[in-house]
Amino acid sequence: MAGVLASAQQTPLRSAALRIDQIMQTRAKAADFSGSVLVAREGRALYQHAFGYANLEWKIPNDLQTKFEIGSMTKQFTALLVLELVNQGRIKLDGRLADYLPYYRKDTGTRITIEQLLDHTSGIPNFLSAPGFLEGPASRMPYGVRDFAEKYCSGNLEFEPGTKFNYSNSGYFLLGAVLEQVSGQSYEQLLRERVFTPLGMHHSGYTHTATILPHRAAGYERSVSGLENARFYDMSIPFAAGALYSTVGDLLL
Repeated sequence: MAGVLASAQQTPLRSAALRIDQIMQTRAKAADFSGSVLVAREGRALYQHAFGYANLEWKIPNDLQTKFEIGSMTKQFTALLVLELVNQGRIKLDGRLADYLPYYRKDTGTRITIEQLLDHTSGIPNFLSAPGFLEGPASRMPYGVRDFAEKYCSGNLEFEPGTKFNYSNSGYFLLGAVLEQVSGQSYEQLLRERVFTPLGMHHSGYTHTATILPHRAAGYERSVSGLENARFYDMSIPFAAGALYSTVGDLLL
């Protein structure tokens, strides 16, 4: 009887996996998706599959070990580190940005809380929205954390903190700066010691363009003429807002 019950419980799961596969196969054939997919339920993988190429020029296919730059998914790791330090009493959610970054401009830094940085209600302009930033040389240069925070994350507020929502990479860059200032460690060290190593995420890390990284996917972007190699951006810029790489298996962990 137990075997029959187990089989009955597995039927909806198999049905769901087949439906997911149908959707993903259709998207991949339409050239709308290239990458790796993992869908889990209650911590267990229900479906996992890779599509497309990790390198189009050499026709090297993606697989479940392919390491992708995960962009703004980095922010959930930054938030985790901040909340760990909140739990330890080293950071306060209602603490002011200027309390933790002594070099930040006082007229705005004394009005912005850590919580507002976390939930994108700080009013700090998104540095990616600065005219010409992505197209110009500024996005290709390496920066120290303080230099970039002062130059590109210290603009005049777009609204009074806490009154509106506006997605801001600048806010999460500044949270990374706060983490380094409070802990005395680099953001990369904090991630490795507090997240990746304890969870066994051995295929995740901070992206360094110059590092030889096995199974790294090449980057591509769409243009009017089709896919082309992604533009180069120095990875000191996305920092705690978007500089990590990982695999689908590690993200499940």
